[in-house]
Amino acid sequence: MTIRDVARRLRPWLVGLLLAGSPLTAAAADDRPAAPSAARESMPVKVANRTIVTLRGPIAGYTARERATGAMRRIDEVLHAQADPAIDVQDAEEGRATRVLLGGRLAFLITPIDIDPQAGETTQVMARESARRLARAVSEWHERRTPRYLAVAAALAAGVTVVFAAVLWVLVRGTRLIGRHLSGAAAAHAQRLRVGGVSLLGAAQVLRFTRRLLAAIAWAIGGVLTTAWLTFVLERFPYTRPWGEELGDRLLGLLRQVVEAIAEAIPGVLLVAVIAVLARVFIRALGVFFDRVEQGTVHLAWIDPDTARLTRRIANLIVCVFALAMAYPYLPGASTDAFKGLSVLVGLMVTFGGASVVGQAFSGLILTYTKAFRRGDYVRIGDTEGTVADLGVFATKIRTGMGEEITLPNSGIMSMVTKNYSRAVPGTGYMVDTVVTIGYSTPWRQVEAMLVEAARRTEAISAVPPPMVRQTALADYFVEYRLFAYAPVELPVQRIDVLNRLHANIQDVFNEHGVQIMSPHYMMDPAAPQVVPKDRWYLPPASRGEGGAPGRERP
Repeated sequence: MTIRDVARRLRPWLVGLLLAGSPLTAAAADDRPAAPSAARESMPVKVANRTIVTLRGPIAGYTARERATGAMRRIDEVLHAQADPAIDVQDAEEGRATRVLLGGRLAFLITPIDIDPQAGETTQVMARESARRLARAVSEWHERRTPRYLAVAAALAAGVTVVFAAVLWVLVRGTRLIGRHLSGAAAAHAQRLRVGGVSLLGAAQVLRFTRRLLAAIAWAIGGVLTTAWLTFVLERFPYTRPWGEELGDRLLGLLRQVVEAIAEAIPGVLLVAVIAVLARVFIRALGVFFDRVEQGTVHLAWIDPDTARLTRRIANLIVCVFALAMAYPYLPGASTDAFKGLSVLVGLMVTFGGASVVGQAFSGLILTYTKAFRRGDYVRIGDTEGTVADLGVFATKIRTGMGEEITLPNSGIMSMVTKNYSRAVPGTGYMVDTVVTIGYSTPWRQVEAMLVEAARRTEAISAVPPPMVRQTALADYFVEYRLFAYAPVELPVQRIDVLNRLHANIQDVFNEHGVQIMSPHYMMDPAAPQVVPKDRWYLPPASRGEGGAPGRERP
């Protein structure tokens, strides 16, 4: 007799000794900790492709695979030997284990190693549950060998497949037909939706959106129908029935989770809607208040019509941020790790990428509340000159008289010198100025009178306040005279035209009086005065009325 034969004969005694709880085993269990359940081997016992129980090992030298393989072999032998074997459950080893019998023979043994005591499992409970699954598997095992049952199942599966294909065809055709009519109706209604005579939605956009929405709904319905058809077909056959049950359970579980998530989110969504409505009402109330301030019907010391629009935007932003902070905890999924991670990512993007944006915004606020200029003022910022078309939070738009619109960042404006030509006189319009340099041989009183006369001839220049002349420099070879006048025009192109007329009239007046303009520099007296006689003003190809609109002629 070999050592292997001796070991095989001793295995039943060793198993009994382990299950009986001998003093040696108990002492060993007290002296060393039990191995964790994650380290145990496991092997399922399957009958007719259905899992009956999961056996673990090793125990008394038997691995989990050996225990499961032996159990399936014994069950198969009984099924081939008996037509309708009975299933019974018996206690073993003084109640420490439980046997599951099939046709009076041992099918498998449930031991303490096969259960999870922390989950409340016992060998008796697991044995009864395993016996229930075994009874169903035995029934399916016989169905697999019944030609009539298989024929009926195949006929049902084929019939349901035909119906499923017909339903899919109707779904596809119906989606196209409904989509055609519904898209046309939606496009027609979209054309009627106008604000200020402008259509908000294009017909092509509405058609595309409607068709895609119907296609998404059709795909969702098709997916549900496909899952239901596949579940029904798989459950018709004993071998694939566990797959069908698992697929159906997963679909129902997913639908249950969706419904439960929607039900749990409804109170929070309602509260978020209430917060949004209250914030909207408060914003509208602020809008009415700031509209009155902007119109001048409400006067406050800390706000004026020029800053009312920007102040309203800031107040609306504060209300929106406060409402978002109040509603954030009640948003669906706000407590999930994914939502928290997205919030952190957005915060990092704003922190690292929004520094310049915040600087631009603060510069815009400073420019607005310091009232350096306002919309409609004629200004000169650096090398840019024109009318302020828009003073925004981040940038200022300047319209020049050359048909250009220049956008300047507010942070750049803060570092440049700004000249405002619209603040000298209340009301609309702005100051115009120009510079001429005349030699010391010409009386300064005559020069001032000629400049005032040139301003008087320019129609767009107002007589009130009257034009004035200032000597701004006494250079080495000439005197610098600067003419200031007020023009009540509004458009920047008109200011360019005013300067053009003024310069033309200055040349005419100085030529009429024989005074030479020494700009840009005067170095020495020429042999003859550099003036243009009046009879040479319109030499070809010039004609009267052209060349800069000289204005009224002196008799």
